[in-house]
Amino acid sequence: MSQSLNNVLSGPDVKLKPLSIAILGAGAAGLCIAIKLQKAGIDSFTILEKAASVGGTWRDNTYPGSGCDVPSMLYSYSFEPKPDWSRKFAGQAEIVDYFEGVARKYQLLPHIRFNTEVTEAHFDESAGLWRIRTAAGEEIAANVLISGVGQLNRPAYPKIDGLDSFKGAAFHSARWDHGVDLTGKNVAVIGNGASAIQFVPEIAPKVGRLTIYQRTPNWCVPKADRPFTEREKKLFRAFPWLVRAQRWLTWIMLERNYLAFTQGSFFGKLFEKASKKELEAHIKDPELRRKLTPDYPAGCKRILLTNDWYPALARPNVDVETSHIARVTDNAVVTEDGVSHPADVIIYATGFESTDFLAPIKVTGRGNADLNAVWAQGAEAHRGVAVSGFPNFFMLYGPNTNLGHNSIIFMIECQANYIAQCVQALRNGRLRYIDVRKEAMAAFNRELQQDMQKTVWAAGCSSWYKTADGKVTNNWSSFTARYWWQMRHPDFNEYALVGN
Repeated sequence: MSQSLNNVLSGPDVKLKPLSIAILGAGAAGLCIAIKLQKAGIDSFTILEKAASVGGTWRDNTYPGSGCDVPSMLYSYSFEPKPDWSRKFAGQAEIVDYFEGVARKYQLLPHIRFNTEVTEAHFDESAGLWRIRTAAGEEIAANVLISGVGQLNRPAYPKIDGLDSFKGAAFHSARWDHGVDLTGKNVAVIGNGASAIQFVPEIAPKVGRLTIYQRTPNWCVPKADRPFTEREKKLFRAFPWLVRAQRWLTWIMLERNYLAFTQGSFFGKLFEKASKKELEAHIKDPELRRKLTPDYPAGCKRILLTNDWYPALARPNVDVETSHIARVTDNAVVTEDGVSHPADVIIYATGFESTDFLAPIKVTGRGNADLNAVWAQGAEAHRGVAVSGFPNFFMLYGPNTNLGHNSIIFMIECQANYIAQCVQALRNGRLRYIDVRKEAMAAFNRELQQDMQKTVWAAGCSSWYKTADGKVTNNWSSFTARYWWQMRHPDFNEYALVGN
């Protein structure tokens, strides 16, 4: 049975049976949707968190120098501004502290089940329920399943012969082993992306020798970071409107940067010019400068913000190795040119399994459709939040909602507002489920991928934004203002509304 939009949204708010809602993850996305549901008068939700605390990727990434490359005022919820950020770009510990404070303020902790890892979820169409199974073998039933696991939660490890034979310490940057003393050691860093540019400058002064195994160089531009003064923080506390003004000014400035991500853009050339200027200022060795100069347009891979990456690479105890790794022995990394590089410690700065959304959780929808099979040619969703054939299932930070120019918190809030309205529709319309129509989802993604071809993300370089086949599955293809406009209210004509 289908119902019209008017019937769904104008249904009575009293004497309605509460919906049970399972939220996966207590990071930025999971906390946000929980608060939005609360504000909609819905508190029958449980957050299933596999770890022992909140914070998501910020809880996990404790490596030296870990911090955000989005200004603090914008890397926070619009409904929960923080007037006393210590600096313009906050560090990891301060960001975790912020999310912990949010969880306490909004009384979310009683709703969170910590140390509860979800392994699979199956939609029971006859009952209109998601049957969720945990690693402990427990089954949990919920009317609605909302994923807040994001795109950057599963570390990616390189496939290199001999890694198991290495006798020294080896760990991923997202699982930093703080018990390993790097002082005076020969350290091999495999990878040179967003995490490496933060921790390498921190560890370079203390190690004996540091060798960075680089696959492709990055476009790096200065990071306009500095501490907020006590006077600034005092003003922010006294005049909350100043915090809001700072937030929206930052958003507008970053929004403008999207223009740099269209192919052949003049603004993209400005990024390249700024990066080359930094490179020339700090790297005097012409061979090293050649190694560090990208041969692809700025933005095709993530543009990195840093003030100390190039100075760290110029240190006499730091080498940048561009020969591919052939194998690892018990005490060395051997490159394809036959050179054996001694190593006491290996650090994997190899990013995340970003295109395998929701993995390793097995999700099955109507007709036992396996989400991994549906996404075999690359993940896609309707407006980044819903997948046809998987009723009452929603995602935050899902396919094609990542950004190269602005704050993901802004996108998450757009999605959380949209999803909360969908959950209200389920409740007020006394529906068994809603399921996005296949043709609506196909039309949305067809337009999105057409727009994507105009961006540098579709250029020839490889990046974590896209699959091995070249499909861009992670990034949004336009301004965030356009996404906000599309996500203000669900168009229920795009959904099948099924009653009991």
